[in-house]
Amino acid sequence: MTRIFVGMLMLCLSGLVVTRSTESPTGGNSKEQSMQLGNFSVSLVVKDIAKSREFYEKLGFHKIMGDEAKNWLILQNSTSTIGLFQGMFSKNTLTYNPGWDRSGHALSEFDDIRAIQKRLKAQGLTLTTEADGSTGPASLMLMDPDGNPILLDQHVPSPGN
Repeated sequence: MTRIFVGMLMLCLSGLVVTRSTESPTGGNSKEQSMQLGNFSVSLVVKDIAKSREFYEKLGFHKIMGDEAKNWLILQNSTSTIGLFQGMFSKNTLTYNPGWDRSGHALSEFDDIRAIQKRLKAQGLTLTTEADGSTGPASLMLMDPDGNPILLDQHVPSPGN
C-alpha cells in the first residue's frame, strides 16, 4: 500500500503545475494562467553520498550531473529525478528548476523565477528566501503548510537575455 501511495504521490508531483482558481460570477471556477515551475526533483538529505549513490544505482538510477566530491549528485531513472545532498539541506526538499528541461538543458521560453516570485507573493504566500532583482540565476524558497521546504532554483538567465 505504501509503495502504491509513494508511486501515486511521485506521479502527481512530477506533473504539478500551480494554478490559481477564482470564483466566477456564475459560481464556477476559472483559472488564471498557470505557473510553469520547471523541472521537478526531490532533493534528499543523505548521510553518506557514496552509500546513497550505490543504493539508488541498484534501483536503476544513473548520474546525470553533480560532483560527489562536492557532496551533491543528480540521478535519474526513467521519469524520476532525485538529488542526493550531503550537508547542504536540513530536510528533504521539493525542487523545481525554472528554465530547465529534465536533462538540465536550458529552455528558450519559461517563467522567470522573479515573475513566479511576484505571483506567489501576490497570492499571499510567505517566502523564506527570495530571488534578487537581477536577470541571471536566482532561487527562492517557501514552506508548505506542513513545513516541507519547496526550492525554486533557476540556473539560467531570464528568457530573452
